[in-house]
Amino acid sequence: MGKESSLAPDTAKRRRRKEARPAEIIAAGLAEFADRGFAATKLEDVAARAGVVKGTIYRYFDSKEALFEAALKAQIAPVFDEVLGSLDRFPGSTADLLRLVVPTIYRELFGSGIHVLMRIIIAEGGRFPAIAEFYHRESISRGKAILEAIVRRGVERGEFRSGAAADLPMVVIAPAVMAAVWKMTFDRFEPIAIERFMEAHLDLVLNGLAAR
Repeated sequence: MGKESSLAPDTAKRRRRKEARPAEIIAAGLAEFADRGFAATKLEDVAARAGVVKGTIYRYFDSKEALFEAALKAQIAPVFDEVLGSLDRFPGSTADLLRLVVPTIYRELFGSGIHVLMRIIIAEGGRFPAIAEFYHRESISRGKAILEAIVRRGVERGEFRSGAAADLPMVVIAPAVMAAVWKMTFDRFEPIAIERFMEAHLDLVLNGLAAR
């Protein structure tokens, strides 16, 4: 009995380690994708960074594509959950809702690994259409549906005007995409202040959508 009791803490520790392993592999994969891109990333390098053998990765992910998809989901799912929660229960004006949602998108876009995944899709999506399709389905389509719901809310409440911007609400978030591309490509030559850029973004969008 005493021997079993002495082993119990080690058993619990191993169990916790095993449960944490997929997240550790995803984090290592994201770091490798960021450093090397999708094509050049090797699962043995991901394994070395995660401190496991390559075979361990295959217990959780059957391919590099599956690992990339898991990394994408891990980055974007919390964003959509937060934005959808705001949309469902927000009591104020739609302009104020956008003032809440847009900073959330900027915070996650520039404070996590989402911009890294976006860079990979832009650079390598043509060569690897499966990951581009997955990104479109899990990120672009879901984000587009949320924006459509927000703009529709504003139009129905008489706060936003109907027109081209309301008909194609993906333009509401287009400046954030432009900021991400700028940060990835030109920021070392001409840095932009993200907070100030976000304020300009909101000013442009809210004045463009506002009912006359």
